[in-house]
Amino acid sequence: MPAHSFEPIRGKFERFTFSSENLQNALGDPIEREVVVHVPLGIDGPVPAIIYLAPFGGTGFARANWRAFSETLPQRHQRLIEEGKMGPSILIMPETFTSLGGNQFIDCEIMGDWGTWLAQDLRREIEQRYEVSGFGLVGKSSGGYGSLVRAMLDDCWGAVACHAGDCGFEAMFPSDILNCATAMQKYGDEQAYLAAMAEKKSLSGKEFHDLMTLAMAATYSDGTLPVDKFGLIDEGKWAQWCAWDPLNMIEDHRDLCAVWLDVGDADQYHIQYGLRRLHLRMDELGIAHEWEEFAGTHSGIDHRLDLSLPWLYSQLNSEP
Repeated sequence: MPAHSFEPIRGKFERFTFSSENLQNALGDPIEREVVVHVPLGIDGPVPAIIYLAPFGGTGFARANWRAFSETLPQRHQRLIEEGKMGPSILIMPETFTSLGGNQFIDCEIMGDWGTWLAQDLRREIEQRYEVSGFGLVGKSSGGYGSLVRAMLDDCWGAVACHAGDCGFEAMFPSDILNCATAMQKYGDEQAYLAAMAEKKSLSGKEFHDLMTLAMAATYSDGTLPVDKFGLIDEGKWAQWCAWDPLNMIEDHRDLCAVWLDVGDADQYHIQYGLRRLHLRMDELGIAHEWEEFAGTHSGIDHRLDLSLPWLYSQLNSEP
């Protein structure tokens, strides 16, 4: 079995909240959000700030919770520093959950302008509280997607790490869209389905994945699925989704900061196929990046942070 970390979390946790009008949204979700910061031992002067973006169904500071036969993200952060694999940095864990279950960290009317919130509001709040020498992003799945897309759209990040971030939508989403459309048949439409889910005491695994598909529709289009009752794709709406696929975005956003990409070779969501193609295209375009495909799935890959966090620190610490 994996080793369990009994190590007390060294350093200190600091928590604060702030509100942002950029998070105004159609869901009625709050615009005041909490941020948890791990400040490790050994901080002296300006240090890099690494922001952790959560996967769908999670939030940043959930990674600070105790975990059996594992270690928390702050424990990992402190251990890597103590082992000399990275220097001191502050670890930012924001609360980014939505009532649809997750976040892709882009600006949209339904969810709110989460991309602007990251690049402007959160950075400003951190800079007001800490001496920061640069900012990086790291995340898995939706958080990895957010890290990668923010690298394409913003010029304020020194480095980003994307673990199994959404890529290659044509391989990822079509079957999920049809599964979700089938589940909604007895409810009539997306809003009726969501109202029914809101009345439930708990969600099944299938319902959770259907909710995730509807969250993608809220993020990338108008909140409705890009498919009709015959199972035929609405090409116009699907094109709106695909415009947010990193495989397509890279053609217009080639000036990136330092980027780390990795993915398991048996990813359940077939993300390995999209990221393989992105890696190849970035090579063709001469876009420098770190790339690794490892033996594994989409699950249980937090150990990859042992590689990406030191890499992020080295990139941020070498900035002029």
